[in-house]
Amino acid sequence: MPRSATVLDPYDEADLERELLRKGVGALAAGRHPCGDCGRTPLAGERVHRYAGVQVVCELCRLLRSGPPEASTTVRHCEHGLTVRVRRGGA
Repeated sequence: MPRSATVLDPYDEADLERELLRKGVGALAAGRHPCGDCGRTPLAGERVHRYAGVQVVCELCRLLRSGPPEASTTVRHCEHGLTVRVRRGGA
């Protein structure tokens, strides 16, 4: 006679959902680059600025600094370079 899944699995659905949520949040946090001043993660399309001694400063925190940044870039979305592109002309 086959055993049920509840007998084989010591965790219930709520435990599984919590564990999956925990793993997902951990993966997102590992790939983010927060602002060096406020800790906020800049959004895609937002400008970020690099100053000496600080990794990255968001657009909001840039207003608190007096000097110009060493470099400025735009935050790209996570799928940059992986999207499908339309090709003109023949196959």
